[in-house]
Amino acid sequence: MPANLTLDALKAAVAAGEIDTVAACLVDMQGRLMGKRFHAQHFLDSAHDETHCCNYLLATDMEMNTVPGYASTSWAAGYGDYVMKPDLSTLRRLPWVPGTALVMCDVLDHHTHQPVPHAPRSVLKRQVERAQAMGFDVMMATELEFFLFDESYADLFDSGYRTLTPKARHNVDYSIWGTSRDEPIMRDIRNKLWDAGIPIECSKGEADAGQEEVNARYSDAMDTSDMHSIIKLGVKQIAESHGASVTFMAKYDHRRAGSSSHIHQSLWQDGKPAFLDPADSHGMSAVMKHYMAGQLAHAEEITCFLAPYVNSYKRFVVGMFAPTKAVWSCDNRTAGFRVCGEGTKAVRVECRIGGADLNPYLACAALLAAGLDGIEKKMELEPEMRGDMYAATGAREIPKTLGAAAAALNGSAMLRAAFGDAVVDHYVHAAEWEISEQNRVVTDWERARGFDRA
Repeated sequence: MPANLTLDALKAAVAAGEIDTVAACLVDMQGRLMGKRFHAQHFLDSAHDETHCCNYLLATDMEMNTVPGYASTSWAAGYGDYVMKPDLSTLRRLPWVPGTALVMCDVLDHHTHQPVPHAPRSVLKRQVERAQAMGFDVMMATELEFFLFDESYADLFDSGYRTLTPKARHNVDYSIWGTSRDEPIMRDIRNKLWDAGIPIECSKGEADAGQEEVNARYSDAMDTSDMHSIIKLGVKQIAESHGASVTFMAKYDHRRAGSSSHIHQSLWQDGKPAFLDPADSHGMSAVMKHYMAGQLAHAEEITCFLAPYVNSYKRFVVGMFAPTKAVWSCDNRTAGFRVCGEGTKAVRVECRIGGADLNPYLACAALLAAGLDGIEKKMELEPEMRGDMYAATGAREIPKTLGAAAAALNGSAMLRAAFGDAVVDHYVHAAEWEISEQNRVVTDWERARGFDRA
């Protein structure tokens, strides 16, 4: 799906004084947009072809620390440059920022101009190309949940995040009245994202106080991932313009529900849904069954890309709509993989494991790699599980910690073949660093529990 600006349209908008700034963005390991804001005329003169950035942008942690131990870059290697190559098909206006356009960039090696293998867009692009070589177009959609707060980002930072006041004071799931207080912000989010060329379908209250969800129409896997990243940027900036704030943490409070990013997936072939077989009892083709079988077989190995942080695993709690079992079921929200739209051309698999903190490119790439492996090997789909998956015994468990997920990723022959050893090693190292950082920090829980009792 094309964005809402061509290069010629940008030239006209710059000449008319409508646009004076272009943000050129790469996607970092955490799924955030990093880059530069160009004077629009300089972007048109030269930067639309390429620009440069420090290669530490794909080797830092959440706090932008220069993490030791990466093979791709280091102090010893001098932290050199990457090339940022604008993908002009992603060029769009940002209506919530005056006079500004945005373009997504691919990351290339400074010397060879080849794609950097561990760059998130590169990882996904490789799997999409693999699917295309098999005759498939990959269609996906991500749902994004987040919590909306009264306080500004600056106020929350200064208070140590101790004064969090959700916009809604109680559960407003699907409630039109309950979300009325949020509507000035949510209406702005829907309309301005739409004007940025992102086809927002709807927003709704979610399953806890102050929780919201925003959904965009499905598209090809790369466009969906680009939209996901821009939606997160837009939601944060638009909320901030209202003096409010949001969080996409998987679990901001153990007493609250977690925030997910469910990923809907289907394959198409020659313009027709490759997942549909009207003669099947669930309307599922053999291709879809093989695809799902691959995802189930490799569920533990891909979880690190669906739940990339220590905090991510605190979302998997019984009874709060986050799954605990990596099994499949039809229209059952307790399963890790849910078949939606059975018997129709919209039949698809929804992976419910991922949290709102995931990197969409890496998550979509991992799911796609697992599914394609299932197709290539004609894996047989295990029987559907029904009922309450939380209570199911003997069912395949979602890893309970980042350490367990990282170990499964490290040992994944499938992902090493699909992504390459260097890419897997890069993200295993990121997970191990996250664990080591968490292990050294004294938490509020430890202090409250042990201060006068130990």
